[in-house]
This record gives sequence, structure tokens and C-alpha cells, in this order.
Amino acid sequence: MRHYETTCVLRPNLGEAVFTEIIERITGIITGEFSGAVVALERPGMRKLAYEIKKESQGYYFYLNYAAPGEAVAEIERIFRIDDRVLRYLTVKLADSIDEAGMEAERERLAQVAAARAARDAAEAEEEARNRSRRREATRDSDGQDTEGQENDEESEEASDESEE
Repeated sequence: MRHYETTCVLRPNLGEAVFTEIIERITGIITGEFSGAVVALERPGMRKLAYEIKKESQGYYFYLNYAAPGEAVAEIERIFRIDDRVLRYLTVKLADSIDEAGMEAERERLAQVAAARAARDAAEAEEEARNRSRRREATRDSDGQDTEGQENDEESEEASDESEE
């Protein structure tokens, strides 16, 4: 069996049940009809598209990493071409052959990538929270200075009024 990855973008207005149905159909073709194996399935979900595709500005993404014969890819792509719910797809052959040990190594590699991505996202979220906090404090400080400045102006006006009398 060969090692492939397929990324697919679906129409955004289909709903979670339809997304799951399409994904299960594709994984069923790989594992059932062609006796392949799914190495990894990721569902990044809704994303904004870089440009409109078929008048859609968003799409539902999923990524499938699998081992299957070439006929399975031909069948999956045939289904994608027919199905108007699919906006775009891309299949890439990663290796000419893969065995159980290779699939397990790929699963571990993908788990490490996912862990690194989660750590990076957590660090970015923490940094963003710190930046928001700093901006709020800076806004409060500038508001406090303006208020104090206004009070000082009022006091000086009162003082000048008293001196005129």
C-alpha cells in the first residue's frame, strides 16, 4: 500500500452531521472497499478562505492521512468531483509503500506535531492575554491622567476666579 494524505474543503453551510457523513464515507472507502488504513484524521473545521471558491468565503476543512492502494485514491477523487458539497481537495502521495511500523511512526510524528501546535497556540493565547491586559492598563492610566488634568484645570480656574475678586 502507498501512503497518502488528502485535504478537503467542504461547503460551510452543510452542518456537522453532513460533515461527519462525508468523512465517514471516505474513511469507509479506504478501510472497507480497498482494505487500507487511516493513519490520522484531523478536523480543523471552519476557516476563512484566501479567496472565494464557488461563491463561498469560508470552508470546512478536514485532513486525512492514510495507507491505501492507488485505486482508492482514484475512487475518492471521483466522488469528490461528483459531489457539489466539496469545494476543493488535494491528495498527495507521501511514500510508495508503508507498513504497520511506518504507520505507527507516522502516528507518533503527527502526535508530536499536534502537541507542538497546541503548545504554540497556548503560548500565543497567553501572549495575547498579556497584551490585552497591558493595553487595558495603559488605557486606564491615560484616563486617570486626563481626569487628574481636568481636576487641576478646574482648581486653577477656581483659584484665578478668587484672585480676581
